[in-house]
Amino acid sequence: MFGKRGKRGRHHVNKDSGRLGVPNYDEAEEPVEVEAATSGPFDEADEPADGLSRLDLGSVRVPVPEGAQLQVEVDPSGPVRAVHLVTPIGQITVSAYAAPRTGGLWPEISEELVTQLRGDGARVIKEAGEWGTELAATANNVVLRFIGVDGPRWMLRGVVAGPGEHNVMASELLRNVVRGTVVVRGVAPQPVRTPLPVELPPAIAQHIQAQQQG
Repeated sequence: MFGKRGKRGRHHVNKDSGRLGVPNYDEAEEPVEVEAATSGPFDEADEPADGLSRLDLGSVRVPVPEGAQLQVEVDPSGPVRAVHLVTPIGQITVSAYAAPRTGGLWPEISEELVTQLRGDGARVIKEAGEWGTELAATANNVVLRFIGVDGPRWMLRGVVAGPGEHNVMASELLRNVVRGTVVVRGVAPQPVRTPLPVELPPAIAQHIQAQQQG
């Protein structure tokens, strides 16, 4: 739906990689309160000393839900396209983009997403959220939620995809990941809407390279 997918690789992240609260997956039929992360997302200049462990992916530093696996999407030419956090209730993807100093990119992007999703046959609902408009979409028995946040010269987009029965918990887990994320925009000029580069920590990059060669 959002472009050609590249090669994928998975890497398990142990519970010490992050301290983000997650629901009890064995009681999925009941909404479970998720321990809130410090309110964000944050610009690199405002990164809090909150003790929250974050996975450094270059342009974003993301808190990882306990027990999540990383699914890495790589272009055939080599660069990392995206890193997904795979949990039992849904797959979360957080990405950062260059944005104008005046902000306001997410409202534009969200309208384009609505058009694109509906064009693909999805049912889309706009909802008022913590940072503005959230999009809830249903397509092929999969429920997606999109959240966007406009920051200083960057826009952060988070999406979770999963089965409908976990929609409430998955949406709250996505919000908690977004709240704890730090965006590293950098100082170099970038055209508006350019995806900020994703880089893997050396240990994970080596692990995935070994998997691909094996």
